[in-house]
Amino acid sequence: MSLRPVRSISKSQAAMEGAGVHLFRAFGSSGDASVTDPFLLLDHFQSKLDDAMSAGFPWHPHRGIETITYMIEGTIEHQDSLGNSGVITDGGVQWMTAGSGIIHQEMPKNTGHGQHGFQLWANLPSRSKMTDPRYQDITTAEIPEVTDDDGTRARVITGDFWGQTGPVIGIEANPRYLDITVPAGTERSIRIPLEHNAFAYVFEGSGTFHAASAPIPAPTEYVGENGSTPPIAAHPVENRNLILFDRGDEVRVQTRDEPLRFLLVSGPSLNEPIAWHGPIVMNSREELIRAFREYEEGTFLKHHR
Repeated sequence: MSLRPVRSISKSQAAMEGAGVHLFRAFGSSGDASVTDPFLLLDHFQSKLDDAMSAGFPWHPHRGIETITYMIEGTIEHQDSLGNSGVITDGGVQWMTAGSGIIHQEMPKNTGHGQHGFQLWANLPSRSKMTDPRYQDITTAEIPEVTDDDGTRARVITGDFWGQTGPVIGIEANPRYLDITVPAGTERSIRIPLEHNAFAYVFEGSGTFHAASAPIPAPTEYVGENGSTPPIAAHPVENRNLILFDRGDEVRVQTRDEPLRFLLVSGPSLNEPIAWHGPIVMNSREELIRAFREYEEGTFLKHHR
């Protein structure tokens, strides 16, 4: 076993998207995308009042990516150019593969309880940039939740974990997307595939990630002088902290007076060039220019229901 070093810890930053929705951006749009590859962007939206998100995310295009919307609380209505429509509510997920091109909107519905959720963007490999778009609407009842002996709970959205398989299937990035809660006064190790890039995003409580204090050369386990293992460092974390990990096959979490709830997302790198502007992500500037020209000319959509 090798603990993953913590590459960095940062606080999500205020941003505005859609028709004026205020949210917190954990990563995306700038910085080194290779660190989170194949994931491009993570937005965290949280509002106690429905009015703060009422403008929503009106009709807009995507190409070359998959967008994953995960609702903790609240309701968002989806419509797209394929004719799909659906409602994502408490604990539900919408996984949309934009592929060759899709135009959609996501509009909050007033429930009187506000909205809390996330949108993650996963890049598509070059071979699948122009695949047919599709949409998966997953209800909270379809997402398996498993509780271990120490009280640690995991909701498995996609991938395999603790004997459960998430309901979102056929995903190009082949990721593992978990929603994990570690109870107060608990130390817990969680395995992560060694070949995956991985990050955690805290959205409730506080705790500590115990990790190797120096990077571990992949794919072999770190062995120092005289057969020593790397020293262990403690990294306190709190709400809205993003933790980026280096290579290793497990992370270790410790809580004290309160539970810690966080997303733990991992996936294999694509290691491909990225040409990215707004909602469209391609592999070259020429492909990017072509996508926007087609959108302006009305030839953007390649697949029709």
